[in-house]
Amino acid sequence: MEKKTTSKSVFATLNAINVNEHVEKKNNLTYLSWAWAWQEVKKAYPDAFYTIYENADGLFYHTDGRTCWVKTGVTINDLEHIEYLPVMDFRNNSIPADKVTSTDVNKAIQRSLTKACARHGLGLYIYAGEDLPDEEQQAAKAPFQEAFDIIRPEIETSPSRDHLKMLIEKNPGLATYPPFKELVNRRWKQVS
Repeated sequence: MEKKTTSKSVFATLNAINVNEHVEKKNNLTYLSWAWAWQEVKKAYPDAFYTIYENADGLFYHTDGRTCWVKTGVTINDLEHIEYLPVMDFRNNSIPADKVTSTDVNKAIQRSLTKACARHGLGLYIYAGEDLPDEEQQAAKAPFQEAFDIIRPEIETSPSRDHLKMLIEKNPGLATYPPFKELVNRRWKQVS
């Protein structure tokens, strides 16, 4: 009888990596270090590569004459995820095209590549709700918090790693919710 082997998808592999210790907070937004993100992608998928798309003039940014944006892609196992990102200032406002510097473009490229890695699964949960207004972000997180509050006592008293695995499998929607991941990781270290 032939033994069937299964492997995790790229998304499942990268989405399982806890990025919490490698994020920074700036202006109420969470950023993942691009260098760390790329390192993790290359450790898991050495053949992965990225593309920075040039415009027709050979520049690394695109413009409509008013503002600018970059276009990048990350390819893993022949699947490319493309990300477009505006060239922004420190307040996350688009910079007028006539004020854009090479440093602004470089920063946008690195952030765009990190977001393209997230589309493959790495740290995707840190971007959840970023496109929503503050009130809607809180509302989007509320169901996760309610479900987490219900299961929290069971995690805190979990007797074994097998029990923790079962809780993770029974609650796939919470698997990427940072408080859930943090508590499971902490309890995982406490039990054998």
